[in-house]
This record gives sequence, C-alpha cells and structure tokens, in this order.
Amino acid sequence: MSRIGLPQVTPGERTEHVLAGTDIVVETLPKISLHDHLDGGVRPSTIVELAGESGVTIPADSAESLNVWVRANADSGSLPDYLATFAVTLSVMQSAANLERIAREFVDDLVADGVVYGEVRWAPELHTESGLSLDAAVDAVTAGIDAAVQNARSAGTPIRIGQLLCAMRQNDNFDRVAELAIARRNVGVVGFDIAGPEAGFPASRLASAFTKLDAAWMPRTVHAGEADGLASIESALLDGRALRLGHGVRITDDITIEESDGAMRRVTTGALADWVRNRGIALEICPTSNVHTNAFARFGSTIAEHPFEILYQLGFAVTVNTDNRLMSGTSLSREIANLADTFRYDLDDVLAWQLNAADASFLPAEDRAELAAFLERAYDL
Repeated sequence: MSRIGLPQVTPGERTEHVLAGTDIVVETLPKISLHDHLDGGVRPSTIVELAGESGVTIPADSAESLNVWVRANADSGSLPDYLATFAVTLSVMQSAANLERIAREFVDDLVADGVVYGEVRWAPELHTESGLSLDAAVDAVTAGIDAAVQNARSAGTPIRIGQLLCAMRQNDNFDRVAELAIARRNVGVVGFDIAGPEAGFPASRLASAFTKLDAAWMPRTVHAGEADGLASIESALLDGRALRLGHGVRITDDITIEESDGAMRRVTTGALADWVRNRGIALEICPTSNVHTNAFARFGSTIAEHPFEILYQLGFAVTVNTDNRLMSGTSLSREIANLADTFRYDLDDVLAWQLNAADASFLPAEDRAELAAFLERAYDL
C-alpha cells in the first residue's frame, strides 16, 4: 500500500470503488459530506479552460499536467505549502460567471459520487480581487448550486446542499462574513466557519464575529486540531462555541496510549478529549489531506498510521470527509474505500460514519432524523 493508500482520483472523473470484502460499489451508497472546500474541488480541465479565456497564467497548459503539479505541491507534508496550491484555483474564481460554473460542477461531482447531503464551505472574501462584491460572490455560488441541485432532481438523483461561509482567521473581514452568513441563512447558507492558519490566529481573535453569530443562533464549525494542537481545539470550543471541529485530529494529543510488546494495553483520555467525546462533538476527519499536511506526526506519516481507528474505537463522533478533492486527489467514495481497505471496516462501519454526519449536520432536527432513517433503509442491503 502506498503512503496514501488507494490510487488518487480527479474532480470530474467518474469512478468505482468496491468496498473491501463485498461487491458493493461505494459510489452507489448514499453519503454525507461535511468538510469539502469549493476552491479545493475545481476540475483541472475547468481551470485550464477558464485560465485560457481570461489570460490567467497557471503552472501547466493541460489538465493532466496541471493535475500532476497540484498533487505534487499538495503532498508536501506542510499545511502552508498545501494551501499555496489554492492560488491556482482562486485565480479563475474571481468572476460571477466562473464562480457559478465551478459551483455547479462541484455539486455535479458530488451527485456522481453518491452524496445526498453536502455542506460546501468557501470564503467569499477570497473572490473579490477583480471587483466582485461579497454579496455578488454568494449570489453566483448559490445560483450554481441551485442549478446543479435542480438538474439532479430532474434526473432522479436528488441532493441537498448547504453553504458554510468561511472567514479567514488571519484577515479582518470576519464581522462582515458573519453578518453575510446570518443574512443568507435559509437562503442557501446553513452555517459559519473559520479557516486559514491556526497557529497564532486562535478563534478568540474573532470574538466579535462569534458574538454576532450567537445573537442570531447561527451554528458554526471551526477548523482546529489540524495544524495546531489542543490550544486551537480549546479555543474553537470555548471562544468559537463550535458545534463541530474541522479536522480535529489532534485531539489525540490529549490521549495517552500505553503499549506493551507492540500492542495497545491502556488508553487514557484527558479532560478536553473527554469533553469532545462525551458531548458527541463531531470530528470532520479528512484522512488523505491529513497525510498530506502531516497532521498526525505523533503516529506516523501514512494512511495506515492515521489515528482514525483509535478515535473511532474510543467512541468519538468521527465523520469521513475529503477537504480538498483536487489537491488530495480524492473523493468521498475513495476516502471511505481507503479506510475500509486499511482498517478492514465493513458496511456497518460506513453507515455509522454517515449517521454521525447526519446527526452533526446543520439541518433542522426533523430533517436530520429523516436523513438518518433514509440512510438506515438504504444500507439495509
């Protein structure tokens, strides 16, 4: 097995992954996606086409060569280097027309992958370099999503999509983005997120934005426990009042594992880990991305060493996600098949992760219950 497990895939590519030990094609299973960045899931062919039309310079002149370049730069073991690849995708996401098209294709790819509910996260402030306003950017993305959702319904493969508006924690636009999320609630937007570098930019820095969100009872997830440790998770929970943790994999820093003869003999959890587990705070784990960004260096650097299994067996509310499908060369079906191949999971495990995701979604309670019941029926094969 390679460092990242199964072969990589490309946005726009139609794939089939068979669940280990079965004849079940994972793409045919209904799935929930909670952590998937719009600017990290652009089709390489679309980037090349739009760059040519707008005169934007990119590092390669074909979709295939661009794909190779992005993957090589993303697989650096460094989150800053990983994030640098977004300069390429963002360069063609500065007009309403381009944003609408990319959002439509993004959802089309989710439909093809079997996703029935997805929360798409993106930062409007990153799409204003050519004069587009924040509101116009949201209008464009919403139009693209709505078109794809309607097309899917017409084709008999319905999907529901909610947007998570991200504020970049290193910038100073967080109050405006929070206000925008509140204003667009129930008109496409279901929640709020903060993204960008964790170290040096704790959630407490965005206190005024979180106060606005509190007043409007707007749910939020917070990137934490990916590139920084327990302090970032604690700040996400106490300062950000996060209902979910974006990645959150470094909650394992609060878990002590005693081994004997190479076998795990005793596991002790600290107060923060206990809080996250006992309150069912969902971890939006993105396995391949975590390998690429070296997010679990304590345990190793390969998919087989990912602490997903430890967290799952300890009863944390784990969910499986893609993070950035282009950069990590992945899809939700690939991530699930990869974990199943690596840790010998079965269909019941896949269902458990989907139910965790349904429960953690920012849908109303009755919709979450309906989604969970649908999943249980669908997985009763």
